Amino acid sequence: MPRYVYFFANGSADGDKDMKDLLGGKGANLAEMTRVGLPVPPGFTVTTEACRIHLREGRIPEGLPAEVNEALARLESIRDRRFGDRKRPLLVSVRSGAAASMPGMMDTVLNLGLNDETVAGLAEDAGDARFAYDCYRRFVQMYARVVLRLPGDDFEARLQAKKRARGVNQDTELDAESLQELAGEFRALVRERTGREFPSNPEEQLWGAIEAVFGSWMNERAIHYRRVHRVPADAGTAVNVQTMVFGNLGHDSGSGVAFTRNPSTGEKRLFGEFLPNCQGEDVVAGIRDPLAIEAMREWSPQAYTELVTTCDRLEQHYRDLQDIEFTVERGRLYMLQTRAGKRTAEAAVKIAVDLVGEGLLTERDAVLRVSPEDLELFLHPRIDPTAQVDVLLKGLPASPGAAAGIVVLDPDEAVAQGEAGHSVVLVRQETSPDDFHGMVVAQAILTARGGMTSHAAVVARGMGKPCVVGAKELDADAEGRGFLVRGQLIEKGSWITVDGSSGRVLRGKVATVQPQLTAEIRGLMGWADRFRRLGVRTNADTPEDARRARELGAEGIGLVRTEHMFFEGDRIDAMREMIVARDSAGRRRALAKIEPMQHADFEGIFAAMDGFPVTIRLLDPPLHEFLPHAGPEIEDLAVKMGMSKQQLTALVERVREANPMLGHRGCRLGITYPEITEIQARAIFKAAVAVQRRGVVVEPEIMIPLVADVEELRRQRAIIDRIAGEVFAEAGLRVEYSVGTMIELPRACVTAQAIAEEAEFFSFGTNDLTQTVFGISRDDAGSFLPFYVERGIYKADPFQTLDEEGVGRLIEMGVSEGRRARPKLKVGICGEHGGDPRSVAFCHRAGLDYVSCSPYRVPVARLAAAHAALAEVGERYQAVAV
Repeated sequence: MPRYVYFFANGSADGDKDMKDLLGGKGANLAEMTRVGLPVPPGFTVTTEACRIHLREGRIPEGLPAEVNEALARLESIRDRRFGDRKRPLLVSVRSGAAASMPGMMDTVLNLGLNDETVAGLAEDAGDARFAYDCYRRFVQMYARVVLRLPGDDFEARLQAKKRARGVNQDTELDAESLQELAGEFRALVRERTGREFPSNPEEQLWGAIEAVFGSWMNERAIHYRRVHRVPADAGTAVNVQTMVFGNLGHDSGSGVAFTRNPSTGEKRLFGEFLPNCQGEDVVAGIRDPLAIEAMREWSPQAYTELVTTCDRLEQHYRDLQDIEFTVERGRLYMLQTRAGKRTAEAAVKIAVDLVGEGLLTERDAVLRVSPEDLELFLHPRIDPTAQVDVLLKGLPASPGAAAGIVVLDPDEAVAQGEAGHSVVLVRQETSPDDFHGMVVAQAILTARGGMTSHAAVVARGMGKPCVVGAKELDADAEGRGFLVRGQLIEKGSWITVDGSSGRVLRGKVATVQPQLTAEIRGLMGWADRFRRLGVRTNADTPEDARRARELGAEGIGLVRTEHMFFEGDRIDAMREMIVARDSAGRRRALAKIEPMQHADFEGIFAAMDGFPVTIRLLDPPLHEFLPHAGPEIEDLAVKMGMSKQQLTALVERVREANPMLGHRGCRLGITYPEITEIQARAIFKAAVAVQRRGVVVEPEIMIPLVADVEELRRQRAIIDRIAGEVFAEAGLRVEYSVGTMIELPRACVTAQAIAEEAEFFSFGTNDLTQTVFGISRDDAGSFLPFYVERGIYKADPFQTLDEEGVGRLIEMGVSEGRRARPKLKVGICGEHGGDPRSVAFCHRAGLDYVSCSPYRVPVARLAAAHAALAEVGERYQAVAV
């Protein structure tokens, strides 16, 4: 019979830190801390396998009750207390704990085992009736919400009413009589809402809590969290049953959360918060404003010293930032949890690099400690230092970066506004796990309450969203109209900007700037470059983009889209003149106006990429994109073109297509209008000659788009080679160049061997290849594609993460067939998939030579390429919660 319960107590444990899949992260680390001799309250863990059986079959696994009873008996013996005893009752906590950290997404019950009889015994045993009834009202309130599924707001309203009636502000100011009354009112509310008495049998309470924690794996917020963070849906959660230690046992007791380093900046110093005379839920829920961890030094010097020592020991043991929950009971420290701490991407990089310097990690370890997805979050926008700002209020800088949006007060409203295309800032008194879906769509989060380890802070840091918490001047309960700041109403729908790096909230939409790379990230990227095989280029259409990408480590340009040059300024008029021309001579006259401008563009890009290859795609989009469609624009152009509005309208209709993405575009334009290919080739080669004369090392790669048949490529290449010969003869100087094609049609993949006879390189245009493989238009997919992903029909949006089973197999076929004809064929991709980490890993495995992506994703692709190379030799990303 399988084993479902693993025990830990007094320096001995059945499990260890490597058993996360079975015991969950919390259970595995409780066992590990117990093994290394840290002060951990004894307890036991019910495995994730038990949860999976319960979820799959709707029953408690056979044998589990007997194992739980045996473990409870061991706890009773160790603690010299009895479950349900009237004089010395044993109380336990029941907590979730999945293999992947999911903070706040599942359920917890504290103080379990209390009823009208055991609470009296607890009061007498502790010598403190107020403490006992505080535990009792907390238990009833939490159990009713978690297990009985009653709305928490109803209980909170009664608590607030009791405080008003007693003329106090804090929960801690309520006396024993008030708390006893509250416990009775809470039980009466349960009876009123459920028609049943609140369960008084501790064993019934325990099994209700265990099943509720199992069930919380499938609650809406947990499902949403798993979807966002790509946590397997079938993993299940463990359940940790642990003897209670009490932070609410008077002024020499308390609870807190600590990080061994600053999770926002990575600075090496203890970071966290604590509250005297409270239980842990008060700290993370933001019910009371916590104190900085340093204040604990004066409150309890001995407990603080022990905490610092323990934190250092845990970080040395795990070789990583640790997120720790602790309780001090009458001066004695107890450790309730440790886990890899959630951190910002900036902190992740700094911590990994610093740990190398401290001798705890190797350079290879450091590269694997930072995920490419999280590195992308490193490139957070910041408030433009030259911008004029109007500071509305300040709070705690919980998660860095800056973002603007319209004010929304409700998570459902945030989702609705987000789906309508609006940028939103979610403003709350404090957030709870039920707000998660609204936090996902928000650009930033702002709360009136809570500290640096509150729910809002932890979740925002994990998602890389700017967040300000503890903004005490904010009142988000202004009758749903907005929020108040010092009596001034900031209405719903108003624009505000949240600066999570400084804690400022600014009026209006404030300009932001992109960050610069730090010494730590440059160091990490240098290590990553040593491990990767795959080259990384950029997609850039301007010299400025090219220079920025090179600063970020790009090794060339994989895609210059020449059509963007045609859209600029007066050039579009010349392009339109070309389109409406009645013969080749007219088209040549129009294009001659564009050549000098394109020449200058190419010179700038070649100079910026001195020494690196530059792949230039010839004109690709359909002609109708250059023409106006509205009446006034047609009238203006008709005047410029010297024709009537009716004549121009007829011409516009002539080039309009029913399905332009599969129509007269790409190489088909160059074949029907060869002068378009000629003018672009001449501008490219003249620019190359000019910069080579100045000493620039130039490597032009001319890419012919949308080739379906080798004959198309052959004819276009003939034009390019002819123009090259003319330019070089005229200049008396030759530039080495290559001609290749963009593989973006399934037929090109299948006939790649023939195409490679003419092409010196392939670049897979995965955006269009995905469209043509799936038969989906990117422009129209928004109406159903999100639904497909949400319902699991597609594993991911194929335009964001490359579809390996379909598109990927065609790419593999194209590479293999192409290299049959040309063994040293250079192959890359230039769609935005080139910056998606999972797609980069596929490109490595498929044998591509490089990926190309937008400038700001270049560091992401470099790190992803290093991870892919290390995975090939059996090393994997050492997942931490970022």
